[in-house]
Amino acid sequence: MKVGVLMDKMDQDHILEVQDLTVKFLMDEGTVHAVNGVSFVVPAGKSVGIVGESGCGKTVSSYSITQLLPKSARLTGRILFRERDGQVTNITNLTPDGKEMRRIRGKEIAMIFQEPMSSLSPVHTICNQLSEAMLQFQGMTKRQARTRAVELLQLVGIPYAERRVDEYPFQLSGGMRQRVMIAMALSRNPRVLIADEPTTALDVTLQAQVLRLIQDMQNEFNLSLVLITHDLGVVAHMVDHVCIMYMGQIVESGPVKEIYDDPKHPYTKGLMNSIPKLRGRRGERVVPISGSVPSAYAVQTGCPFCERCPERSKRCTQGIPQRVKIGSEHYVCCHLYQSGKEEQDVINA
Repeated sequence: MKVGVLMDKMDQDHILEVQDLTVKFLMDEGTVHAVNGVSFVVPAGKSVGIVGESGCGKTVSSYSITQLLPKSARLTGRILFRERDGQVTNITNLTPDGKEMRRIRGKEIAMIFQEPMSSLSPVHTICNQLSEAMLQFQGMTKRQARTRAVELLQLVGIPYAERRVDEYPFQLSGGMRQRVMIAMALSRNPRVLIADEPTTALDVTLQAQVLRLIQDMQNEFNLSLVLITHDLGVVAHMVDHVCIMYMGQIVESGPVKEIYDDPKHPYTKGLMNSIPKLRGRRGERVVPISGSVPSAYAVQTGCPFCERCPERSKRCTQGIPQRVKIGSEHYVCCHLYQSGKEEQDVINA
């Protein structure tokens, strides 16, 4: 039996389940509470978006899935991954540098990082970097790997792929480097693709092209997609299900259309109100969220959004709100919805 294999039941439709994930960083200045009890699921072949401000913990959550956290991190909770043979592996039980975890990173779960220039090696050619996983995990020869690398560059829309494959990252534009990162992720034939802010530092035209490419690749290869972003406009067209994060917690989650049409959490409402509208009334101004994000060093004793919430009350400071089911797949963590209504299904966060 593989290391980390669990006998726990996991929904047959899910390929990935994150359960009560907590991540802390032990720093000289104190303990950074980066992720505080995050839970979400990724159905096979579907897409999930994680949205929030910078520093809310969405990138740390994605790095936890692939065990790419620094040594100062302390992780608790469970990350369940369904293998190709149907067995369930608890990734949190695996050694980050161990053979099993390297296999999962090399073949099963691929990642597109935020900044392609810092993610690609400046001293190795595109061919060398694309070929590494194919040589190590797919048993290809160097000639076969090079041929496949050219095919992947052509697949992601890079012109003159036969020549570009021997170039270095600094010889490519930002958009091309991001396409190389997508090609590198696809080279492993993964089942889960994590895209962490894939359009960072790209202009609007290139953003649309890269997002369309990711969506096309997901549909063509039946990938399960986890999209990390701070842009609500991006997730509106890219994912099936969205999780709204604030201060290391998922404060609201549900189907995209339901969240956009009827947001429940005051933070989600604030995000929606802060988006510029094309058809607003003349002179209408964007409404920002008041206040600033609390320090990640502070231990939370109440609702993390309490200090900035226009609907706060005394009870908001007295305890962290529980997760409340307000629809078939719609959940919210807010004291406003914990009034004892019998039709609401309260679930411990």
